[in-house]
Amino acid sequence: MSQLLRFGVSVEEDLLSSFDEMIAARGYATRSEALRDLIRESLVKSRVKADDTTHVLGSLTLIYDHHARDLAEQMAERQHEHHDLVISVLHVHVSHDDCMEVIALRGMAKDVHTLAHNLLSLKGVKHGELFITLPAHAIVKEKSKVKSGHSHRHNGKAHTHKL
Repeated sequence: MSQLLRFGVSVEEDLLSSFDEMIAARGYATRSEALRDLIRESLVKSRVKADDTTHVLGSLTLIYDHHARDLAEQMAERQHEHHDLVISVLHVHVSHDDCMEVIALRGMAKDVHTLAHNLLSLKGVKHGELFITLPAHAIVKEKSKVKSGHSHRHNGKAHTHKL
């Protein structure tokens, strides 16, 4: 993990007050933690486009009518057609009529979005939403741990690393 840096931010009093209320309601201990999460969220959104080849992680949640004709078979068929994207599926019986499925996904953004749209558009699906993120290592571009041409000591002996 890289070192923490401090920086100042100028913001209107009302805006900061509203932000403080929101982060308190969400359980953040500090403004810094909340800002870090907002920055990460912004970075993910800026790097992931629905039609690109960025490698993403996602979860698709679907609420659907358990009694809809052939819906379960159609959902399973579409998931099997994209077995390379589906990591896991959680099926929950919500009520007599409704089921919920949470599908963990991994793959290129365009393929994950395509599968999600194919499932969400099925007759009998009442509601659903796709959440997309990046693997943790892809959110922040870390600087190289070894700098070109730097010198240091090991066991009392000086040497230089060159890339």
